[in-house]
Amino acid sequence: MTPRVREILSWYGADNPGVLTNLARIMNHGRLAGTGKMVILPVDQGFEHGAARSFAPNPDGYNPNYHIELAIESGCSAYAAPLGFIEAVARDYAGEIPLILKMNNSDSLYKPAEGPISAVTASIDHALRLGCVGIGFTIYPGSQNRKEMYEEIAMAAEEAKQAGLVVVLWAYARGEQISKEGETAIDVIAYAAQIAAQIGAHIIKVKPPTAHIEQAEAKKVYEAHKIKVSTLTDRIKHVVDSAFGGRRIIIFSGGASKSTEDLMKEVKELAQGGAFGSIMGRNAFQRPKEESIKLLQDVMDVFSGK
Repeated sequence: MTPRVREILSWYGADNPGVLTNLARIMNHGRLAGTGKMVILPVDQGFEHGAARSFAPNPDGYNPNYHIELAIESGCSAYAAPLGFIEAVARDYAGEIPLILKMNNSDSLYKPAEGPISAVTASIDHALRLGCVGIGFTIYPGSQNRKEMYEEIAMAAEEAKQAGLVVVLWAYARGEQISKEGETAIDVIAYAAQIAAQIGAHIIKVKPPTAHIEQAEAKKVYEAHKIKVSTLTDRIKHVVDSAFGGRRIIIFSGGASKSTEDLMKEVKELAQGGAFGSIMGRNAFQRPKEESIKLLQDVMDVFSGK
C-alpha cells in the first residue's frame, strides 16, 4: 500500500473495510498500481448504441472475451460492463482484474420526449455473485427524470456500500433545458460532478468540459470570481475542485472516436489538470488489439508522469 493510496482511502471515512478494500484493489491493480491514478475500460456501448455501431469497426469486439483480455493485457485498473458481458467472462477470468457491474443502461432505439433515463438491468446480488468490486450507474442531471434516477442510485448505493462494493457514477447532464453545447459546458460538468459526489459516489465519471458556460447565473459567478476556463487544464482543475476539493476520485471519458494525436493531447491536459485518470471505451476497443494496447498503455504512462 503506497502513501498515495492510503491518503485517498482516508477521504472515504464513512465507508466500511469492504468498500475500502475494493477501492484499494482498483488502485493497486494494473500498470498504474499504487499511483492513485486509474484507467478503466468500459464496454457498455453494445447496449447503448447497438452491436454494429459498437463493434463493426473491430469485429473481434463482438466476443465478450476480447474486451476483458484487452483490459488485462494492457494493464487497466478495472473492467466495467453490463450484466451480460460480465456473466460471459466472470468465471474464466475470475480474480484477474477488478470488475465493475454497470447496473443501469439505456438503448438508442427510443428517445423519450420527457428526458433521458436508464433502466435498472442488474442488482447488487448480481455484482456479489460475479465477484465484482463495485457497481456502475448512470445519472442524467438536467433530465425531467432526474428525481427518479437520484432515488434509484441512493437506494442502490446504500445497499452496495453495506455489501462492501465501490459506487461508480457516470454523471452526464442532459435534458430539454440544456443545449447540446451545454452538455459539456464547464459549469454544467462541474455541477454534475458535485451532484455525483453529494449522492455518495466513490468514483465519478464525467466528460471533458468545454469553455462554454451554459447557465446565466453561473456565468456571473465565473466572471466575478475570475474562475479560469480558457484551457482544458484549467477546466479540469475546476471540475476536480468541484468534487469536494479534489477529495473524490474523478475520471474523464474518452468521448467520441478521435485521432491518436488528439486523444493523447487531451489526456496530457487531463493529467496536468489533476484528473485521477480516464475511462476509455470506443477509442480503445474499436482499434486493432495491438494498437489499442499501446494506446491504453501510453495513456497510463501520461497519468503516471512518464
